[in-house]
Amino acid sequence: MANSVYQNHKNINQSIEFRGLKAQYIWYLGGGVVVLLVLFAGMYILGLPPLVCVAIVLLLGTLLVLKIYRMSKTYGEHGLMKRLAQRQIPRVISSRTRAVFIKPDNR
Repeated sequence: MANSVYQNHKNINQSIEFRGLKAQYIWYLGGGVVVLLVLFAGMYILGLPPLVCVAIVLLLGTLLVLKIYRMSKTYGEHGLMKRLAQRQIPRVISSRTRAVFIKPDNR
């Protein structure tokens, strides 16, 4: 009977990473590229010279890539979602009256 060789998958339950981009930032970059493609097509249809269109799209594309890589490095896999959720939590809960705690519930 021959010995079987099985691979050990060590990256189970790990987030997807592609060239330093983690998890949802890959999708953000893909969406940004699609938006840049539509922007280029719109500018070209409007009659702008092709070199101007390419220059604008390259500049915006470079800024997009730098911004997304910075966000991926700063916040990591879930940090951006946690940051956005944290903004929705009120800093202070204030009650001007004690009636909520004193009045019995009439059910």
